[in-house]
Order: sequence, then structure tokens, then C-alpha cells
Amino acid sequence: MSDRAQLIEEITRRVLAALSTQEALADGCCSDCNGACVACCSEEARSVVGAGASRVSYCGCGARVPADMGRYIDHTLLKPDTTPAAIDVLCDEALEYGFAAVCVNPAWIRRAAQRVRGSGVKVASVVGFPLGANTPEIKAMEARRALRDGAREIDMVLNIGALKGGEYALVENDIARVTDACNEVGALNKVILETGLLTDEEKVIACQLAKAARAHYVKTSTGFSVGGATVFDVALMREAVGEGMGVKASGGIKTRQDAEQMIEAGATRIGASAGIKIVRGEDGDNQGNTGDTGGQY
Repeated sequence: MSDRAQLIEEITRRVLAALSTQEALADGCCSDCNGACVACCSEEARSVVGAGASRVSYCGCGARVPADMGRYIDHTLLKPDTTPAAIDVLCDEALEYGFAAVCVNPAWIRRAAQRVRGSGVKVASVVGFPLGANTPEIKAMEARRALRDGAREIDMVLNIGALKGGEYALVENDIARVTDACNEVGALNKVILETGLLTDEEKVIACQLAKAARAHYVKTSTGFSVGGATVFDVALMREAVGEGMGVKASGGIKTRQDAEQMIEAGATRIGASAGIKIVRGEDGDNQGNTGDTGGQY
């Protein structure tokens, strides 16, 4: 067995063991979490879970995550029929609820940046979205234009076909070109894997390539393809990248329980159009501007 195959097998084994432990401890809490478990040590967890740096311990201690959920959420609106007024509402909601960022298509970056100027809310935008099939040169150019317009976080789609075809140098270069553009202005690069199209082995390899390319986050999904974020995929990605990178769960996250489960599994950011519902703990349809159907990110 090759070194890479052994690594992937070991990572998968650890994740499955962690998920089994969570199920076994669902009705109680561990006694030796050493202040890292979000369920029994929320204040300590609140201090160590930072975007892109740390994770919540995956010890299966329930879903009592810190109450300040807003800072985990990228409030997202990427529908093709988005209007200027809808962008304004999205930004106003992000300001009201203290979301980490608003994520918009490139055409709306300047408007969003103006709307949230002077606040702690960042503007995120997408590159190579949603297929990931643009050339590295075009992705880098797209990223630099987005950054000039006011974005401070980039969510790029890696070259999925190249990854599946074993063209790993191409994939790493693809990511590195965008990361370099982000690093020029102190911005973040989040690499979307599109996990619904990948095998577990490919997910781990994608995480390794993103880490080698010095990206800041790995991310599950665009919301425009098959599948979405799963607890297993988030845990697998967290195990693959370690604690030095952020993990963003996106695609199909519609309730507070969904978000809490992703955070427990190691996510440090949640991409959702249902951000208001999540922070309010509501189970019904999102009452905010962005809606909850079609192309969720």
C-alpha cells in the first residue's frame, strides 16, 4: 500500500471512530475533554474556535454550541436573479445579526462593500464558480478583480475534473494562483471541493493539495451540484487538514441543528442562505431575504 493510501485509510478510520464515539455518547458528556468540548465548556470553546485557526473538539457531547452563532456564518445570496435591493437587504441582515461575511456574486461586490463599510462584516465572493473549470490564469485574474472591488474573502472552486483525473500539480497550481492573489492584500482563500462529486480518497487528496497551496480554508460544496455538507465530510476534511486551516460547511444547511452538528465535526465557518433562521433557532422557512430553495451555497 502506498504512503498516500495508508494516510487516507488512517484518516478515514479516525473519522469513523470519532463518529461512532459521538453516537455512543449522545446521551451524556465526556469527563475528560479538558475544556475543549463545546457542550460542557462553552466559554472555553468560544475562545478557541476562531475562523481558520481552531476547531471544536469532536467528543460527541451534544449540540450545545456557543450562543453567538452569527460569527460562524457567511450570509449568502448567489441566485442568478438577485437584484440590487436584495443585496442591500442581505447586507443589512448581516449587520443586524453579526454574521462573519456576506457572500455575493462578483457583480455585487462593490455594492455590498459600500453597504457594510465600517463594520466587522466582510465581503466574500466566488471564483471559478460553480464548475471550477476555468484556467488558473483566469481564476487568479477574477480573484484580483474581486479583491480590488472590495472582497476580502474568496471562495474558489478547484478544478474538479483535473483532481479526478489525477492531475494534482495542475490542481495545486490552480489553488496557489488564487491564494497568492489573496495573500497580496491579506484576504482569505476558501477552496471548494464539491464533495458530492468526490470519493473519500479524492476529498483527502484535495485537502492535502489545498494545504500545500497555502489556502486558508477548505469548503464542502457550491450548493449548485449534487449533495451538500455532511457531518462525515466535515470531520474527514478537518482530520485531513489538521488544526491550522479553516473548514467551511456549505450546501443544504438550513437549521440551527444542522449548523451545530457541522461545528461539532470541526467546521469553523458555515455557508448558508438560512443564516437568520439558524441564529434564531427556527425550524420553519427562513424569514430573511434570501429564501431557502434553489442553488443554495
